[in-house]
Amino acid sequence: MLTIRPEVARRLMSEMKKLSNAELGGITVKMDGDNLTEFHATIQGPENTPFEGGEFQIKLEITDEYPQKPPKGYFLTKIFHPNVNEETGAICLSTLSTDWTEDTGLDHLLLAIRCLLIQPNPESALNEEAGRLLLDNYEDYCSRAKLMTQVHAMKTKPAAAPKKAAANQTKKRLKRL
Repeated sequence: MLTIRPEVARRLMSEMKKLSNAELGGITVKMDGDNLTEFHATIQGPENTPFEGGEFQIKLEITDEYPQKPPKGYFLTKIFHPNVNEETGAICLSTLSTDWTEDTGLDHLLLAIRCLLIQPNPESALNEEAGRLLLDNYEDYCSRAKLMTQVHAMKTKPAAAPKKAAANQTKKRLKRL
């Protein structure tokens, strides 16, 4: 556990109190015990997106330079999204870099991450394949993102498709290869 300056600890305690009273619409936050340098949140996949129905676990890592420097954000749940590195889960979001100010609160940051699920930014893609697919073929992007959501982010998996339909999909995939 990282040792942090007292003023950073006070700011983080204030942020946590604010978060516990805030209505963040589809976001729940929990701290990692006494560790003020790591926040975990669950973001519900927004309606009418490929992520609908999913529960996405994220982690914010706070350094001793907070609030002068932004936290680092990571998706712990695998997700197919242009602005999320598919290997590390790192999140590319202007609020986590160029748009960060000392006055930016963790509540604002969490809402910005949820908004990224609604409105991805393919121009600053960490996952180039997802960014390209989003720009070139939105239906295929949605299909792939929904599949990843079903596999990795849904507590209850959708009912299994009949064997014939599954066999047809397998054939189609093999043809693509």
